[in-house]
Amino acid sequence: MTVSMVKGQRISLEKPGGTLRMVRMGLGWDAVRKQGFFGSRQREIDLDASCVLFADGRIADVVYFSKLVSDDGSVRHTGDNLTGAGDGDDESVIVDLARLPVHVSSLVFTVSSFNGQTFDEVENAFCRLVDETGGGELARYTLTGGGAHTAMVMARLYRHGDAWKMNAIGEPCHGRTFEDMLPTIAGLA
Repeated sequence: MTVSMVKGQRISLEKPGGTLRMVRMGLGWDAVRKQGFFGSRQREIDLDASCVLFADGRIADVVYFSKLVSDDGSVRHTGDNLTGAGDGDDESVIVDLARLPVHVSSLVFTVSSFNGQTFDEVENAFCRLVDETGGGELARYTLTGGGAHTAMVMARLYRHGDAWKMNAIGEPCHGRTFEDMLPTIAGLA
């Protein structure tokens, strides 16, 4: 059963009858269709998903289009989608919670426009958390409205005792890569 989340909402990821072991954070978007002289057209939008791993409030590792696997192998980016074309997830980050080092306390998922396109040019943007073992969607956070920003801190997974929780963040910011967004990310980790 999927939980449709709203900005700021937190949910428990405890699984009845078992432990959540592997999840996928899928990010999707579409380009806004523009009306032109010869009908409507759709531009390509290159948004990039990143995952910043935190331990004791400090960055422990990062996974993004230029570094597809974390140093310990527990977090893996499935590849860079340069256009946003197609249905479903445009980019995904898979997290093996069982292999994640115990000192990693949270993972922050971001999306940024490497080419500087703003979210005014994006529609149907979402992030969703999927149980990779069973394939079921656990939670979905759909963004509403556009904006003049070029990046967004989408969501955070964090340890709560022995369990994991998800926080839908939806914080707009500016930047072409996660590095440009670090001041905002660090404040939300």
